[in-house]
Amino acid sequence: MTINRRKFISKTATLAASVPMFSALAPTLSWAGHPPAPGGATPGNEQQAAVSIEDLMKPGPLGEMSLGSEDAPVTIVEYASLTCPHCARFHNTVYPQLKEKYIDTGKVRLIMREFPLDRLALAAAMLARCADKKQFFGLTTVFYKQQTVWARSKDPATELFKIAKLAGFTEEKFNTCLQDKKIAQGIVDIKNNGLNNFQVQSTPTFFINGVKLNGALGFEDFEKLVLQHLNS
Repeated sequence: MTINRRKFISKTATLAASVPMFSALAPTLSWAGHPPAPGGATPGNEQQAAVSIEDLMKPGPLGEMSLGSEDAPVTIVEYASLTCPHCARFHNTVYPQLKEKYIDTGKVRLIMREFPLDRLALAAAMLARCADKKQFFGLTTVFYKQQTVWARSKDPATELFKIAKLAGFTEEKFNTCLQDKKIAQGIVDIKNNGLNNFQVQSTPTFFINGVKLNGALGFEDFEKLVLQHLNS
């Protein structure tokens, strides 16, 4: 991979400037080369009033990325940034148990929506969208497991490309994806919808059957909330 960090940052900066909706994200979307330290947002772990299920469940412009049965009694909508350490903690520790115990057994459906906090999060989200749909969650899982490698690298393009190659990306596909204005705009629209209509202001933010939950929880605490909805 021959794209250096400066060229990569220049590419994504040019892309950002070419998408009109990016201006509407300021100041919530930082265009710094690295995510904010310690990264993402401060988890609050508080439940809030439910939002309109009908509005929440309207698919975004790029379609929904989901796991689990559409008929599952519990639907979890997650707004996440791929450079957010709190999101990585959820996906590295809670998600595998949640998937095995509740998603794979038809009790929970998980919908993951992009809420990029910085330029690198946007780039990684675009790559996940450019991959085969069946590879989306596998690729995001690797992005989270290796987050400290690529998100803090002096050469993030090379590190992202190493991961993307696991999903069959060529250098041409990698570069073409990062210049795809339709995907970039779609991700921006998903973030704006969460920000403006559901007051998503930090990552991760979850909606469990429409009830908003800010912040990352351990599996046991998360399970209690899921069981409340399963038993209601």
